Amino acid sequence: MVTETVLPAPALDPSAVGVSHGIGDPYNRGNVMESILGSRLTTPMPPVSVAHHLPVSRMMEGNLVHRVQPDYPPLARQVRVQGQVVLRAMINREGTIENLQVLSGHPMLVQAALDAVRQWRYRPCVLNGEPVEVETQVTVNFVLSGG
Repeated sequence: MVTETVLPAPALDPSAVGVSHGIGDPYNRGNVMESILGSRLTTPMPPVSVAHHLPVSRMMEGNLVHRVQPDYPPLARQVRVQGQVVLRAMINREGTIENLQVLSGHPMLVQAALDAVRQWRYRPCVLNGEPVEVETQVTVNFVLSGG
């Protein structure tokens, strides 16, 4: 048989400084970050895995060799929706778009932007004489004439 006894919470003393059994300075001479970083010196940290990230370029527009203009969605045109669709794209070693993701944009405009950008072609990005995959951000502007 297990019996549980519930003890009342201890009264808090607002004049008390420091944390019981903590590693910080009870006289508040340091700060929280020093306490945390100081504990790293005594506690071994597990090895950190290093993720391989693709190079990111904000300048790939100059390498664009084939651009397909998006078709303005008829319903978006009718209700006069305008704006930008921002996409994240991975350009492979051959200069074609892969892994296209929507970052922002009006839902009525997103599919037209995706359909157009999937057809774009770039001059491959070269690093140390070798073509490499690169991640970039693409902005497609939808603007109605006359307005």
